[in-house]
Amino acid sequence: MARRATTVRPSIGQYLIQRLQDYGVRHVFGIPGDYILGFYDQLSRSPLSVVGTAKEDGAGFAADAYARVHGMGACCVTYCVGGLSVANAVAGAYAEKSPVVVITGSPGLRERTNDPLLHHKVRTFATQREIFEKITVAAVVIDDLETAYRDIDLALAACWKQKRPVYIELPRDMVDRVPEHPYRRTDLDEQSDPATLAEAVAEAVARLRAAKRPVILADVEIHRYGLQYELITLSELTGIPIAVTILGKSVVGELHPNYLGIYEGAMGRDSVRATVEGSDCLLMLGTFLTDVNLGIFTARLDPALTIEATSEKVQISRHRYDGLSLGDFLRGLLAAKLPRRAKPRPAVKRVKPAVAVPDAKLTVTRLFRLLDARLSDDLAVVCDVGLCLFGAIDLTIHRGTEFIAPAYYTSMGFAVPASIGVGLANPRTRPVVLVGDGAFQMTGMELSTAVRQGLAPIVLVLDNHGYTTERCIQDGPYNDILGWNYHRIPEVLGAGWGALVRTEGEFAAAWAHAIADRTGFSLLSLQLDANDGCPALTRLGQRMAENLAEPITGARRGPRP
Repeated sequence: MARRATTVRPSIGQYLIQRLQDYGVRHVFGIPGDYILGFYDQLSRSPLSVVGTAKEDGAGFAADAYARVHGMGACCVTYCVGGLSVANAVAGAYAEKSPVVVITGSPGLRERTNDPLLHHKVRTFATQREIFEKITVAAVVIDDLETAYRDIDLALAACWKQKRPVYIELPRDMVDRVPEHPYRRTDLDEQSDPATLAEAVAEAVARLRAAKRPVILADVEIHRYGLQYELITLSELTGIPIAVTILGKSVVGELHPNYLGIYEGAMGRDSVRATVEGSDCLLMLGTFLTDVNLGIFTARLDPALTIEATSEKVQISRHRYDGLSLGDFLRGLLAAKLPRRAKPRPAVKRVKPAVAVPDAKLTVTRLFRLLDARLSDDLAVVCDVGLCLFGAIDLTIHRGTEFIAPAYYTSMGFAVPASIGVGLANPRTRPVVLVGDGAFQMTGMELSTAVRQGLAPIVLVLDNHGYTTERCIQDGPYNDILGWNYHRIPEVLGAGWGALVRTEGEFAAAWAHAIADRTGFSLLSLQLDANDGCPALTRLGQRMAENLAEPITGARRGPRP
């Protein structure tokens, strides 16, 4: 008698692992705990690599950077003490549109009878989920056996489509359970309405054809939705130059002849500002109009002269089109075969590469010029905030998506753990980490994770004895921190190589050693004066100091136009 073939359904945990792989995830960052150990055991027996970090926020930053490079990232932590520790990193991913899947364990459903005071619990069993509802686009608890697969699918689809974090909570007694009934997955493929798309493209094309000084302003969503090819093709076919925002830096390789530079209102270079603000048709692609991107609201962009296309809308002057895909709109512009501008734009004059003066004391301005001369195609810059970020604005990034920084949310401590995500997401590139001493003291010991993963980042610690950004805004003893012997961190970890750098000659020698040594991380402790800054950071500090000093009378004021 022949047996009827049966379909073996995976457990809930196994299904989640398979779906993560379907979206291209190959690494999961995190720290185990008793409420998530069952799922960790499944992970350890799966094709996914589990990357244990030193702290949960390090796992979140690493997953965020991994997502920016690879398309989607994932972190896995235990209930509340792990979940709430990773919340800041997840909030940054939400703010900057980075698709991170947060997987957390929780007490089993059978353990919750009579509302017991179980360890790690805060207020109610729902508290952690309620917090993550505010910083994710979907937050689900897998507490129903028959809807578990569907809930996982909907959460991951939201993460992929909206390019923002999602939260999936696995009660520990649900991880190994298998739904009894068959489930047919339905992949949602949302497409732009053809009539709306045609009308929006036609209006945009008419404006671009009539323009004499069109400019493209590209931003973060070009990164997130993988539209770099379409952007470059549009620029090359039409001759329209490209400026980018700080958050969009490296969306195009900065050696491209059509690249203008970074636009940040009055905070940036006058030549870039004049070209962008003087455009009679500014095509804003994937833009995210934050205060930092707009130079603390010093930007002067006339809405009547703009075409703004994002994942949420297309707005041409004051005509708004909803429900359109950014990619569909860009491809529509390409299909329209816009004419090439008759007059080519003059080539950008590149600054002559800096040469180290052996005995000259190292300064911030010279550091970034010396570093710029040493960047190559196989290096990715992973940047922390403050002096590092604003000093790095003028670094020449050779390839697309090789500058990673929290340029809007600006959370300190991002860079070192983020370099782990970058290194694992794209092993062909070597991370160069720019981090201040204050930020390094927060998360720098994630270098132990880099050692375990066999990574070799080059870490430049800008040691100026405190918080430089705050000094530029309002100085005080609260901006000072304890000095560390950063170059001796390799002795603590038993791996890596460190150097103390005071002069330009010492920097050149230490950099050459670091580039040649791929056996582990290299840490260069760069000794800088406490009040040595860069022009962009100085301008930022002055602007923010004005806002701090400005009295508020009557109703609270919003940001200045």
